[in-house]
Amino acid sequence: MQCGFCTAGILMAAAERLDEMARPGGARPPDEGEIRRLLSGHLCRCTGYEPIVAAIAEVAGTAPGTREDPAP
Repeated sequence: MQCGFCTAGILMAAAERLDEMARPGGARPPDEGEIRRLLSGHLCRCTGYEPIVAAIAEVAGTAPGTREDPAP
């Protein structure tokens, strides 16, 4: 995060999508493409979106190395 201009809107959009996962029978975790579409209406002039996409993916458990495979 740098200037903070986009932070509130991005956090609200991400929180709403992540809340959908927490509901019983909720949505599947978003993939990178879905996260990028989620952010497409937000203007961030500081970060280039890469760290924002990575953070949302990490919280959702879809970032590489953040989700353990179930035992066989």
